[in-house]
Amino acid sequence: MKTVIDLSHRKVVETYYSDMNNLADLLGKLVNSYRLLIGGVHELNGVALAHKDEIKDALDRVDELGKLIDQILVAFKYSGHAYIDYCKLKSDIIKEHLAVQYIQNEIDDELKLKE
Repeated sequence: MKTVIDLSHRKVVETYYSDMNNLADLLGKLVNSYRLLIGGVHELNGVALAHKDEIKDALDRVDELGKLIDQILVAFKYSGHAYIDYCKLKSDIIKEHLAVQYIQNEIDDELKLKE
């Protein structure tokens, strides 16, 4: 029964990690879109025939996207700390259970194979 519990916990952490990767991917795409919108507003502002309302509307879209990016950054702040804590805890547990001699033998074996 303990194995089932351990596997289910691992699944939760893997899903959490996947969610964070998806969030990072979304953030990257939104930041890229934000930069393109800023560039578009800059170009629009340089066009003599552009109306002030068009520029204001474009700036409003940039502002909305900026707010969404801010929300994702807040989510990262909370999620990232939990994931980092998990990684630190896992590392501490691994350190407690790993024998230095085992690691040394593994490194020696790998170096012998490369020679």
